[in-house]
Amino acid sequence: MKLFKLTRKFHNEEDGAVTVDWVVLTAAVVGLAAAALATIRSNTEATATKIGTYMGGVEVPTNTPANP
Repeated sequence: MKLFKLTRKFHNEEDGAVTVDWVVLTAAVVGLAAAALATIRSNTEATATKIGTYMGGVEVPTNTPANP
């Protein structure tokens, strides 16, 4: 009889299920954030490379006065 009481109590306990829900939810949020950051990082590096290439090819005119 004691085993059945213990089994029924274990079955009715919900604290563990809530903890598992929070762990799964937190893992999902961290995974989505990592995926978003990976995408942002690759696009940022590509854009920075394009800007660097463009800026490296630009010539800045200098107007020096004629020496008398």
